[in-house]
Order: sequence, then C-alpha cells, then structure tokens
Amino acid sequence: MTDVIAGDGAALSAELLAMREALFPPVSKKSLRSFSSVEAAKLIGIADAYLRQLSLGGKGPQPSLGAGGRRSYTLEQINELRVTLEEGSKGKRYVPHRREAEHCQVMAVVNFKGGSGKTTTAAHLAQYLALRGYRVLAVDLDPQASLTALHGYQPEYDIQANETMYAAVRYDENRRPLKDVIRKTYFAGLDLIPANLELMEYEHDTPRALAERDAEPFFGRVAAALGAVADDYDVMILDCPPQLGFLTLGALCAATGLLITVHPQMLDVMSMCQFLLMASDILSVVQESGGDLDYDFIRYIVTRFEPADAPQTQMVAFMRSLFRERVLNSTMVKSTAISDAGLSKQTLYEVGRENFGKQTYDRAMESLDGVNGELENLMKLAWGRET
Repeated sequence: MTDVIAGDGAALSAELLAMREALFPPVSKKSLRSFSSVEAAKLIGIADAYLRQLSLGGKGPQPSLGAGGRRSYTLEQINELRVTLEEGSKGKRYVPHRREAEHCQVMAVVNFKGGSGKTTTAAHLAQYLALRGYRVLAVDLDPQASLTALHGYQPEYDIQANETMYAAVRYDENRRPLKDVIRKTYFAGLDLIPANLELMEYEHDTPRALAERDAEPFFGRVAAALGAVADDYDVMILDCPPQLGFLTLGALCAATGLLITVHPQMLDVMSMCQFLLMASDILSVVQESGGDLDYDFIRYIVTRFEPADAPQTQMVAFMRSLFRERVLNSTMVKSTAISDAGLSKQTLYEVGRENFGKQTYDRAMESLDGVNGELENLMKLAWGRET
C-alpha cells in the first residue's frame, strides 16, 4: 500500500512539473505582467495625465509602447518612478518604506482548520503590499508549501534540504542564517522563505530539545531568525500551518499583528473557537516563560464569503456583534476569478483584467483591495502614520 501512495505522489509531482513548464515557457519560471499607465498611476497615487507628462518630459523610466500607443510599465519601473517623484517633491512621500523609528511589521496568518483561506490571504496581502512599494518578506511555514508553489517554486524539485525556515531554527550544527535561504521572486520588492516537508522535522526535534533542557526556548527561535533580517524589510507575512504546533507558536511569538481567517459557516466558527481556547492556554504558558506576545492588532478576516448566502450573512453579523472592530469591515468574497487564477498558480494581482468577465474581476478585486487596504492602514497606524 505504501508503494501505491509513493507512486501516486511521484506521478503527480512529475505532472505538476510538466504543467509548470507548459505554463511558463521557455525557462519554466514565472514572470510578472506589465501594468497599464492607468494601473501604474493608481499604484503610485498620481493621475494618469501626470504620469504621461513625466513620460513626455523624459523624467523617470520610459514605458513600453504597445498596440495603439498604449503605455505600460513593469513593477520595477513603477518603483523607480516612486523614487523619482519623491526626489522631486517637497516633502511628499511616494516611497512607503518604514522609517528608522518604525518597527518591522510581522503579520501571522493563522487558523488550524484547513480551507480557511490562510494561503490565499497571505499571498494576496504580500503581493498587494509589494505593488504599493513596500519591501515584503513572505514566509511559508506550512510543510504543504502552497505559498511557495504560488510564487513559482515546486517544493520537491526546487527546494533542497536545509533551504527553508527549518535551516534557521534547527537545534544542531547545521543551523544557517536566515538570509542564506531567502529567495527573490518575480515580484519586485517581494522575497520568499520557501517551504517543503522538511519543516515537519522541527515539530519532531523540539520535544527532544525540550527534554534535554539545554537549548534556547523554542518559542523565540522564529522571532530571532526573522529579527536578523528585519532591517531589510518593512513587513513580513507569515503563512502558518493548519495546526497549533511549535512552528505556529513560534510565529505567534514573532508576530506584531495577528490575522485569523475564518469561513463564515458554523463548523468553521466552532473550529476557530477551539483554536482560540487552545491558543490562549498554550500562549499563557509561553508568556509566563518569557515569550513576547505584544500585538499591535488582532483581526478576524472573513474569507470565501458569499453575500447572497443568508446563513453566512447571519454568521458574519454574529461575529461582528461579538468581536466588534476586530472583524475587518471588508470581506474576502468567494470568487471564480480567484479560483480560476489559482489553476495556473497565480493570484488575481498577477492576472490581467482581460482574462475575466468585467463584473467578476472587478467584484473580486474590490474585495481583495478592501481587505488588504484595511490591513495596510492598521500597519500605518501602528507606525503612527496618517491613513
């Protein structure tokens, strides 16, 4: 029977590799599309007419010209434009990098029920912030490595031994600095710490280390690893595994913001209740042992929401009455646009509007931007900035 399981896994892995080679020829690597001048201007926060004036005046990088004279910019060029505009402005900021007194934001996306939308939330949030000019580190802590796959790496082929977060938190002589395992992505400003099945080793190693009582506390290891590279980033997004294990606890102790995803159905809410009670019990012990749990904010994110579904609407209202402002005002709606983009290992921010029906795309994008915009504002408030 184990031979059947191993054979099925190997066959599926080979097919996924072949799919990647077909989707992203000729080098089998993902690349990010260019953005229209209207999209670029919106991302920067200026009028399209002003962007055209900059182009005609030879200021900043020049756009590519397509059919009908349509202008388009890469994300790298958009970031160059931000720098150009800030250098020529009178105190107005176009580059949103954090200032020296502002701490790196570390947002952990958690829930121990699978299917609650953790990876979808983490991936879209990381890319949204990168599109707006922040320096982002996406950290995949889930051995299933969905966040890694979404960013163009196939875990069993592209990620070798000791090339995940495990390398920086392990207890033996093979421990490595986290900077050695950080990978660039095709998204300018977005780096990745990939995952694969070796992350499970940490769950097995930690009980042995606790028994020996000669290692530094497990709950501070993720925070220490991230702290070593924090100066290079404005924000880190941690995609946690669907379990309350040692990696998740480490992420909770490293976080400055806690994002709890929940699908608004009774079984999912009941599961979240158990997660909250269990997390509270364990984290109180961790805190007594010296763990740092000082969050700037805790927010519940309603995911896969269907507004026309009356029971779901009632469940959201119930959560708002109970948790009040801790439930985001915006919800992440269930959308065929998001799921269709996922078929080609992409997010909605990567796929152009022309690939979907106008209403379907706009509705999904409005939902994503609403959720991520609220989270960006929470980050700014924690820094003391105006929103």
